[in-house]
Amino acid sequence: MKTDILFISDLHLSLEKPEITRRFLHFLQHRARQARALYILGDLFDAWIGDDDNTPPNKAVKKALKAFTDGGTRVFLLQGNRDFLLGPRFAEETGISLLDEYSVIDLDAHPTLLTHGDLLCTDDLPYQAFRVKSHSTEWQQNVLAKPLWLRLLAARWYRLRSFFHKRNKTQEIMDVNQQTVAEILQKHHCLTLIHGHTHRPATHDLTIEGQPAQRIVLADWKKDSGECLCWDGHAFQRELLR
Repeated sequence: MKTDILFISDLHLSLEKPEITRRFLHFLQHRARQARALYILGDLFDAWIGDDDNTPPNKAVKKALKAFTDGGTRVFLLQGNRDFLLGPRFAEETGISLLDEYSVIDLDAHPTLLTHGDLLCTDDLPYQAFRVKSHSTEWQQNVLAKPLWLRLLAARWYRLRSFFHKRNKTQEIMDVNQQTVAEILQKHHCLTLIHGHTHRPATHDLTIEGQPAQRIVLADWKKDSGECLCWDGHAFQRELLR
């Protein structure tokens, strides 16, 4: 009987990163098949400009996810700051289930809060303002109504702009706000939080209303390695993926 539950995030799949795409497809064909569920906590893709985009490697990833879910393993996906336009068509084509931006799951009687992580970076005020705007129905409908070729060009421009903007921000601003973390855990009545986004994999111990709690940060995938977090029914373990 399959018992493992796996968590990954921040693969940033793109045409420019074929090694990571190959590792993800291998992961689906091998390690992930041993699990009862897979949770992808955002930024599976480096950019997503609409469910109608089948440019490489999107089509191959969709096909692999569909074959994986058809095999009986459930996949849950929470959109990140790079792929927040992933929608119902993608879910239908791949067989995955989309999660809310804050989602509580039951890990063998352990309530666990999942999120991508960008919402926790409340010190980054310009980003949070953009996030509110870009998640509005009006903004998204306006973007998705544009021709695919124009959206592809816009995505390249946004990635370049994001790169230069991050160079001007301190590491503290781009990390989570500890008070926000505590408030979110209290609000959702959880003592365990799993997220990605910051590319700072670690396990942080904290105290919530006098009780021990932990914040687990998932690793981003790189050219030469990836990582998944495994819940085996009793404890969390990090697994290196070559």
